[in-house]
Amino acid sequence: METTEKIQQLLSCIKEQNPLIHHITNYVTVNDCANIVLALGGSPVMADAIEEVEAMVSIASALVINIGTLNSEVVKSMIKAGKKANELGIPVILDPVGVGATPYRREVAEELIGEIKFSVIRGNLAEIMVLCGLESISKGVDSNENSSQGLTVAKNAAKLLNTVVAITGAVDYISDGEKVICLENGDKILTKVIGTGCMSTSLIGCYCAVTKDYLTAAAAGILSMGISGEIALKHIMRGEGSGSFKVHLLDAIYNLSKEDIKGMSMLYEK
Repeated sequence: METTEKIQQLLSCIKEQNPLIHHITNYVTVNDCANIVLALGGSPVMADAIEEVEAMVSIASALVINIGTLNSEVVKSMIKAGKKANELGIPVILDPVGVGATPYRREVAEELIGEIKFSVIRGNLAEIMVLCGLESISKGVDSNENSSQGLTVAKNAAKLLNTVVAITGAVDYISDGEKVICLENGDKILTKVIGTGCMSTSLIGCYCAVTKDYLTAAAAGILSMGISGEIALKHIMRGEGSGSFKVHLLDAIYNLSKEDIKGMSMLYEK
């Protein structure tokens, strides 16, 4: 079965199963991530209190960990929830936001990867390079790297980190260490809205919740964001900008169909 056909089926599964997606995420984009999960057909819950994370993840279908806004207490919750998810066979997805910006972020990411088995790690090229111990160029949480390196870095990172790695950028690269899925959907206006990366990771969480094929799930989450971005852009009217685009983006995710995926997908494999 073609990858796009698999993604179409997974979209239907999300809408049918309404999976619970547990987030321990950053407070800048927490509302956006909750809304994007709900729009796609999942059920979001944002719970980071150490007293309840094990109980919450136990009833979830996936766990999304995002290091965008860190403190020592939330890191403990991440580790506790992640270990419980691993114990129960629940997929865990990591978004290493701005991992190269400070030594603390890098230390936390290394600790998380050492303590938790991740099903997917999604980041921009600079973030993934940092996780692999490579020098990278970034500005805060944004990447200044040339995305042409993405295919090689994604494949090597997946082998090194023993997980599916998804690198988002002008071209998106998703790899399990052997196969690489490349995506060319989306538009640069997505970079003008805070949280589209975080939201993409949440979408990946939704797809991971309904399959064990995490390579396809990661591609599905990113493809859904890219196609929805293109659809949203078409609805921008004269005088509107990134604020209106964000509203249209949420609408596009809500209305995303199997026909959209089939007709608009710019996906190829290497």
